[in-house]
Amino acid sequence: MLRLAAPLLCIALLAAAARDQEAPPPRDPIALAVAHADRPDLDRQRDADRKPAEVLAFFGIKPGMKVADIMTGSGYYTELLSRVVGPEGRVYGVNTQPLMDVYGKQLEARITKPGLENITLITRALEDPGLPEGLDAVLLIRFYHDFVWLNVRRMDFNRAVLKVLKPGGVYGVIDHHARAGSGIDDVRLHRIDAELVKTEILAAGFVLDATSDILSHPEDTHDWAIMADNSVRRDKTDRFILRFRKPAP
Repeated sequence: MLRLAAPLLCIALLAAAARDQEAPPPRDPIALAVAHADRPDLDRQRDADRKPAEVLAFFGIKPGMKVADIMTGSGYYTELLSRVVGPEGRVYGVNTQPLMDVYGKQLEARITKPGLENITLITRALEDPGLPEGLDAVLLIRFYHDFVWLNVRRMDFNRAVLKVLKPGGVYGVIDHHARAGSGIDDVRLHRIDAELVKTEILAAGFVLDATSDILSHPEDTHDWAIMADNSVRRDKTDRFILRFRKPAP
């Protein structure tokens, strides 16, 4: 009996190793969200230019997080965030009333799909977005430039974001590049100077953690109006991505 113990142990170990090799590797929750069958065809068509998997990975979005999607529009990122953070997480989609007047029915129809029960919609003025404290991330995608012509008090908004984030929480901003050094002069083109955005958000108390060029398009001349262009070129602008963090106390 003693002589049989070692061979039997080897067989058991080999069998266990074979089972481990046969088991499928764990799937990335961001990849699963992007590939989800319930996503609208229009969203999928925009993925190649928007690169949502790379963007959400850069911002560090993970299951269980509490995340705010500011000025969600029709909810392209809201749905993806919901599926990534999962049932243990929560997504707050914030729109102003004018944006809800445009996108409200489309957004509300989207969030009734199965699996998106973790989304809470908020309609508020941006200087006081009504978010709970302790958020892991706040994302503002392709909208900071609009704050200028909408007369949003940008410092009040940035400080409101700082307040609701937990220490170390991420404030992620994506927007269309304007001419370097132009400040707010090109907001009529729906573009803004990245250095101005950095300066204003740093002044609110954030630290700049990282930047990314994954949405870079050097061929963009930065001199044409994005909203006036209804072609696919609208999703091929040269965009900056900034990741700020709330400092630890």
